[in-house]
Amino acid sequence: MRDEFRTTDEGVRFRDLNGNGVLDPYEDPRRSAEERVEDLLGRLSIEEKTGLLFHTVIEIGDEGELREEPGAISKSPTSVVVLDKHLTHFNVHGMRTAREGARWNNRLQALAVRSPHGIPVTISTDPRHAFVENSGVAFAAGPFSQWPEPLGLAALDDVELVRRFAEIAGREYRAVGIRMALHPQVDLPTEARWGRQAQTFGYDAERVAEMTGAYLEGFQGAHLGPDSVACITKHFPGGGPQLDGEDAHFPYGREQVYPGGRFEEHLRPFVEAIRRGTAGIMPYYGMPVGLVRHGEPIEEVGFSYSRQIVTGLLREELGYDGVVLSDWELINDNQVGDQVLPARAWGVEELSPRERLLRLLDAGVDQFGGEECVELLSDLLAEGAVTEERIDQSARRILLVKFRLGLFDDPYVDEDEAERIVGAAEFRAAGERAQAESVTVLQNRERTLPLFRDGHPRIYAEGVATEALAEYGDRVAALENADVAVVRIAAPFDPRDDLFLEAWFHQGSLELPPGLVARLRRVAAHCPLVVVVNLDRPAILTPLVPFTAAIVVEFGTSDTALLSALSGRIPPRGVLPVDIPRSMDAVRAAFADVPDGTEDPVFRRGTGLTIG
Repeated sequence: MRDEFRTTDEGVRFRDLNGNGVLDPYEDPRRSAEERVEDLLGRLSIEEKTGLLFHTVIEIGDEGELREEPGAISKSPTSVVVLDKHLTHFNVHGMRTAREGARWNNRLQALAVRSPHGIPVTISTDPRHAFVENSGVAFAAGPFSQWPEPLGLAALDDVELVRRFAEIAGREYRAVGIRMALHPQVDLPTEARWGRQAQTFGYDAERVAEMTGAYLEGFQGAHLGPDSVACITKHFPGGGPQLDGEDAHFPYGREQVYPGGRFEEHLRPFVEAIRRGTAGIMPYYGMPVGLVRHGEPIEEVGFSYSRQIVTGLLREELGYDGVVLSDWELINDNQVGDQVLPARAWGVEELSPRERLLRLLDAGVDQFGGEECVELLSDLLAEGAVTEERIDQSARRILLVKFRLGLFDDPYVDEDEAERIVGAAEFRAAGERAQAESVTVLQNRERTLPLFRDGHPRIYAEGVATEALAEYGDRVAALENADVAVVRIAAPFDPRDDLFLEAWFHQGSLELPPGLVARLRRVAAHCPLVVVVNLDRPAILTPLVPFTAAIVVEFGTSDTALLSALSGRIPPRGVLPVDIPRSMDAVRAAFADVPDGTEDPVFRRGTGLTIG
């Protein structure tokens, strides 16, 4: 696997990536990244350049083997996309163990050396350090340390903790060969129904900007280098103000609206990300409706298709010259099993895939997420519809990140070291403490919390594991025998499962089902009731206020961390990063782009009680 490493007579160690036995300028670690990019660009075939512009999903085979057949979501055998299509960027999905991930990275990098110029692979990932499991958004932690969702980090209102999280997550990523984070997600979730709030930092634009800076510093460092994980900040220019809160993954959620005229506020975190040197920026799927900037109507097409947004706003007005990576599958429909997800070509649905690709290039996109249709781009080049100079423009940006990350010099990782670093006890402890501290107490009648301070009570519990309760009290099955009840529930949503991915997105009404409310009322009639709500988006908690002893919300906590918080063993210190609306009427009446936009919320942003 390491035969490509050589040493010159002068003692310079390098990788002979093209196998010619000579230290070529692009292989020379003493040269600047810019020099190496220019040398390599001049050597690449058009097919190799074309491959650089695609960034698709990949899956790990058993025991870290390279998967040589299509997977659940990935479309092609690994050797085909690497050696035939010349792709060098892959978004990895499931990873069962750290050793498996490290072994797979090393095999993938060894395969890449067999390409004509040995361009190393960049492995990317969606967030994978919390609890949400949704292959369109994020992955549960698995072998990695587990933390609250970013909305929980926002609830802690602690910029230094955000930086510390990013440093730890970055170390774990690097240990298995992941060198690109498809995050942070810095959208302001101003529409209370939007289904992607858990991965945001709330909607205080200035505070989100501060957290964005700390997050980027933790992952990337002061400058992009061999110890960095490159970040793709998303979703430009802010994906929160969705019409009726419906997500733009789906045709019914394609419209993004600004009735309150707050477009510029949604830009604020991206301005900070650019200032902090984010390696990439990802526009969202949504298409703006009725948006006017500086007297100019913005075309009603998906943001990645908009030259006004990508070139005019991002490149020229904000001065960004890093990689622009489109969100996934804007060109082709995605068929998975018996379900389909139409290409998110909002506003240009009538265009053919090749016309969509051309439109994305013209807008200023550098790389096409979730796609591997290199033949379409090759055809456009052959026809003269796209010039090689335009391909070079994007390839240059993409290669520059690879060189700065040090991938050309050594992309391999140590399997034993990966096993030692990923999920290390120190990291897990820090994550569990953050989970407990991010718990947010909204109501605490008659000092019900902290729990368990008077002996060993009889506990009625739902949604809490018996083994976690054991050290605090005795679990009872009958309410009439209980001293206290602890019931964990999820924030409500309308189940949907027509389109691919749809079942994993929590969308629709925020109202608790009436049957659930009635049942909780009966529990509260027997003993003090503590309701704990997993808040992946706001819930209408108004019906619970009259009869619950305590209302608590969490943003990703294990049972152990939750009970540590409820008992006061680790005092909860979370504060709401978003409002909790009083009613669905208030939600429907609010302007989708306005922070704190719902009238008379039952719990306001910033609410968080201390216990003890």
